[in-house]
Amino acid sequence: MQNYIVGDIKVPGGRVGCRIVGNNNQGTPLIIVHGGPGASYDYLEPLEALADERPVIFYDQLGSHRSSAPEDPSIWTLERYADELAAVRDSLAPGPVHILGQSWGAMLAIAYLSRHEPKDIASLTFSGPCISAPMWLDDQRRLLAEMPADARSVIDECEIRGVFDSPGYESAMMEYYRRHLCRLDTWPECLLKTFEVMATPVYNFMWGPSEFTLTGTLKETDLTPNLAYIKVPVLYTCGEFDEATPSTVRHFRNQTKEATIKVFPGASHSHHLEAEEDYIATVRSFLKNHSSKSGLLLPGGLATT
Repeated sequence: MQNYIVGDIKVPGGRVGCRIVGNNNQGTPLIIVHGGPGASYDYLEPLEALADERPVIFYDQLGSHRSSAPEDPSIWTLERYADELAAVRDSLAPGPVHILGQSWGAMLAIAYLSRHEPKDIASLTFSGPCISAPMWLDDQRRLLAEMPADARSVIDECEIRGVFDSPGYESAMMEYYRRHLCRLDTWPECLLKTFEVMATPVYNFMWGPSEFTLTGTLKETDLTPNLAYIKVPVLYTCGEFDEATPSTVRHFRNQTKEATIKVFPGASHSHHLEAEEDYIATVRSFLKNHSSKSGLLLPGGLATT
């Protein structure tokens, strides 16, 4: 078991819960930015393995499981979440730092870079990245078209009717998720935990009630043009059957100056769980190749428990 600290810090709009694993280690810290919007960091628990060499910082974004849940949805914006990441970084790792964004976390990390132009970013890892909402939607609709006819017809009918809580729809969506979200026969407890505590109001407001119908505030968001301005090494990862399809992720890689890509065969959006050993080894090697010497700093902003 790695040494760790659990606490929370003040960010714009409230406080966010944090977990810092390997806090005494001297490698360049790694900040983990979870997906969603509205998920929790639980499903990324295997990344704690990287804390044997460096501090690994997890935090639940505002509105999510361990953080404040403001009732005013006007603060659920990409810009405020970027400011939140800036506050987390300034409080916990103001020196050189790596950032890993998973799914929507990649979009959030890019927004942070564009909005704050931070210094001392050692590297970026974008896993199963959602960087363009329109491209993501196009990919999901194409993947849906490849589903068995019975499941596809149920999903299509419920999408048209706007009914997203019927047993038939949930069953068809689970079939979709078992193809493209997590292909393991038994889902890990950490993934199930995130599903249990998912902040649905945040997800619905920013994205919408389904994978295939974008009605939320992010529906027009496309940060692909921002990739050309990234000046640090970037690692893209995805699964062969990922919701973030390999063709789209390769497109993102091609728009990024100093970028590599790893596609995990037989895996999907949760390739960090499905190919855990290979994924950890890939990220570990990438971080080692782009590390600085500064370790974690803990100013007084973290209230520990």
